[in-house]
Amino acid sequence: MTRAGIRRGTARQAQLFDQLVALFLAAGFAHFTLDDIAARLHCSKSTLYTLAESKDRLVRAATVHFFRGATERVEAELDGHTGAADRIRAYLEAVGRQLEPASAQFMEDMAAAPTAREVYERNTRLAAERVRDLIADGVAAGELRDVHAAFVADVVAAVMVRIQQRHVAEATGLPDAQAYRELAALLTHGLTA
Repeated sequence: MTRAGIRRGTARQAQLFDQLVALFLAAGFAHFTLDDIAARLHCSKSTLYTLAESKDRLVRAATVHFFRGATERVEAELDGHTGAADRIRAYLEAVGRQLEPASAQFMEDMAAAPTAREVYERNTRLAAERVRDLIADGVAAGELRDVHAAFVADVVAAVMVRIQQRHVAEATGLPDAQAYRELAALLTHGLTA
């Protein structure tokens, strides 16, 4: 058992997590029972229990699985990007692209479920820290205006939290993915020397 309550498993379990994430991204998860999930994944409830010991833990594990893969894909997208502004833009746009498959229902369910929300909040904090590091690198290299990287990252984190908590969607109608693209444009144009 890992810290997240996820059992290390087989290729079949990894496949089930991928299917589970796809199901949750498309339809959300709050309304599903374990029986519903098992039927949708064409497996037994006991198979689901090999992934996690309860629905709440299953939701958390699927959310961790989603964000772990998204983080890997975002970082991979940074390869080949040079220049601080380009790397910041690429990073935030990649974050937005990773959220594109997430339905409004999934985002609402994640915001309402404490265990899933905690995973999203942690990933939002980590993403804000990554942006802070990209800004600091750009300032140090003289590629970006001399800004206080921690302050700018704090502002970015506040916007990212508002996106995560669905406030940006409510206020603007923007889906999360588009909100990240708008944040990328605002930030990179504002920092360019």
